[in-house]
Amino acid sequence: MNKLIYTLILVFLFFVFGFATADTVQDKLAQKQSARLLQQARQIIKQYNHQLKKIRKQGLNEGGGAQAVENCHLQAPDIAADLSKTNKWSVRRTTLKTRGLDNAPDKWELTVLEKFARQYAQQPKDNPEFYEIVKDKNGKPVFRYMQAIYIKRACLKCHGSHIDKVVARQLDSLYPFDQATGYKLGDLRGAYTLKYSFE
Repeated sequence: MNKLIYTLILVFLFFVFGFATADTVQDKLAQKQSARLLQQARQIIKQYNHQLKKIRKQGLNEGGGAQAVENCHLQAPDIAADLSKTNKWSVRRTTLKTRGLDNAPDKWELTVLEKFARQYAQQPKDNPEFYEIVKDKNGKPVFRYMQAIYIKRACLKCHGSHIDKVVARQLDSLYPFDQATGYKLGDLRGAYTLKYSFE
């Protein structure tokens, strides 16, 4: 009987410490990959930003601000989805003042956005970023990255305080719960947010 109990205890300890060791190894591997993932995240954002500018410019050339809004509404989600699929990342944008409900931040993103907002209030700087490895709901490591987006002059046509009436009607039609107006040049608009799950 004692031998059986002793064996069961050994098996139990093996499973407990075996899994703990596996988790520790996975965490260390994740940490080692952080520098590579950071560079990947920055590169993906460059691609994302380039494509967003392209569709906005296309819209402005084809039909002015209202067409640019429609282009962003129809094509921006597909751009994010394609980048996510191609790069095996989750790619999106988020903000404290949402235009579409699908851009609302999760708890982690909200904390980082508030951090960016405090940094901006103290001393604005170009493209602040934040990243860390966190655990998902299953306890697996996930690399998360955010880079701030600031309002540039071109953004004011759709996000400023004085929006053309035609553009305003288009925004009301496409985004009935829009909060993303009233910005000034240089304001913090939101952030790109990326997530990479280790396999």
